[in-house]
Amino acid sequence: MCCISVLTSYHTIIIIFGGVQQPIMGDDDFACGHSGASSTFPQQCSALRKNGFVMIKGRPCKIMDMSTSKTGKHGHAKVHLVGLDIFTQKKYEDICPSTHNMDVPHVTRKDYQVIDVADGFLSLMDDNGTTREDLKVPETDIGKEIQTKFDNGDNFMVTVLKALNEENVIATKVQN
Repeated sequence: MCCISVLTSYHTIIIIFGGVQQPIMGDDDFACGHSGASSTFPQQCSALRKNGFVMIKGRPCKIMDMSTSKTGKHGHAKVHLVGLDIFTQKKYEDICPSTHNMDVPHVTRKDYQVIDVADGFLSLMDDNGTTREDLKVPETDIGKEIQTKFDNGDNFMVTVLKALNEENVIATKVQN
């Protein structure tokens, strides 16, 4: 014997089958607080420009070179892109029809004053006086330059590039 009764509440409608509650709707968890904004946006391949940014093979790249081939008998013009990964400096290439869309990453650049270098991490302060200590010293020549300037007691800033929830120091500059 199966008894069906519908209980309604503000958030959920539940149907009871033989004493077992089965949720119908309203059980989504919205507690994560994610805005749902994408970290990339589409742009037509023909609208991309040299020194702009594009996603190639899933990595955010700066376009170093691009060339367009003429259309064939039955096809589209093709765009050949050569880009450098903005974090690893690895070279990537891609070819796509000029009328197709490619993903372009939202890239932000921010300058921070270096306060301290300890245990492989940077202690940084932005223009508003907000500090952060979550960025690692890069394992590249930039990292060596940061450590040398800090050891010499220089007053300097670093430029941090952010794309796709990944951040990295890409440059240093002397502070005025």
